[in-house]
Amino acid sequence: MLSRAAWSVVLRRGGLGTRGKHSLEDSGKTWTRKMPPYTNYHAQRSYPMPDEPFCTELNAEQRALKEKEKGSWTQLSHAEKVALYRLQFHETFAEMNRRSNEWKTVMGCVFFFFGFTGLLIWWQRVYMFPEKPITLTDEWRAKQLQRILDMKANPVQGLASRWDYEKKQWKK
Repeated sequence: MLSRAAWSVVLRRGGLGTRGKHSLEDSGKTWTRKMPPYTNYHAQRSYPMPDEPFCTELNAEQRALKEKEKGSWTQLSHAEKVALYRLQFHETFAEMNRRSNEWKTVMGCVFFFFGFTGLLIWWQRVYMFPEKPITLTDEWRAKQLQRILDMKANPVQGLASRWDYEKKQWKK
């Protein structure tokens, strides 16, 4: 909090963070134009009262409204009160708390990259990966199972113990 106050004092005095006069290089004219200083406006839910008002440069209509503000507030209409509020603050708490539709963009990007990744994996399976080895085919597996049963491998607790050799079917 103290650093924010110190920084705003530095900005108001024209020290760090302000832009001075500069000349336009491409125009060839000798006149200079003053750049506006950096704004120190920072409002959010956790820090609702910024050091500076939202609008620092006022036009004639806004200046007249500021003069009218110094009088009785009962003479101000609702629209003028709202306009004065908007000169001081950028958003209300309700506007700060409203939901944004950014989640739709994020989810759209996530699904886009899921789809792109799926296409990439499909392309790799079709064109890059080798074909399945012959040992993974159903025909090879059936022959291997028959070979194990014919050799009566592991007859106590293995596959051969669950095969009925007389009926030539699995035991129930």
